[in-house]
Amino acid sequence: MKFDLEFLKQKFVEFNLLIFANRLPDVPIVASRGRTFVGKCTFTRETRLWRREKKKNFRLHFSVLFDLPQTEWEDTLIHEMIHYYIGVNRLKDTSSHGKLFRSMMADINERFGRRITISHTSTPEQREQLRDRRRRQHVVITLRFTDGTFGVKLISRRLDSILKYYNVVTQSPRVAELKMYFTTDPYFNRFPTSSVFNYCRAQEQEVMAALQDARPIKCDGRTLSY
Repeated sequence: MKFDLEFLKQKFVEFNLLIFANRLPDVPIVASRGRTFVGKCTFTRETRLWRREKKKNFRLHFSVLFDLPQTEWEDTLIHEMIHYYIGVNRLKDTSSHGKLFRSMMADINERFGRRITISHTSTPEQREQLRDRRRRQHVVITLRFTDGTFGVKLISRRLDSILKYYNVVTQSPRVAELKMYFTTDPYFNRFPTSSVFNYCRAQEQEVMAALQDARPIKCDGRTLSY
């Protein structure tokens, strides 16, 4: 089930009545493009100086990038509603997911047959959905080491950065083979780009399949050619 803002708003009303005895005030439920969370409860403090009182403005954020079963969206919503309940009632807990949170979570799971957890663990398929699919220009370096290790390096497209990396790394006795390619395949969006003398371990079969249509780059240590 893809993100559905109206579904979450309706479920908030339903769960507020069923689970929280309708004690939760209305709260903005907003869409996010967060890649590191499915749901998140946040607040900002509003200070009224003339009355010396602080008000917390809560929001429940949910990422539009995930495709989850309906029950997981519901459990994620209830998870954030627990945070909201603790926050809006100014209850003290030992940590973000401390004793109070865990006690409420366990009670709700038992009484309502839910499967709320401390954090959402995404599947490999879900993580793949979050990959950046845009076509970007990359200079990709593949490295094969004398011990059989295979690695990938994405480097800045600046000529001086490429030549410096090439000249330094090819001097290492550990490097058995270095090849360079120019590609726009989205597969390589997952790797960081830098001029640091490092590399990322990767599955050689996957990398070479993604480089099937790439343009090889030749280097003599001073110039590049395609």
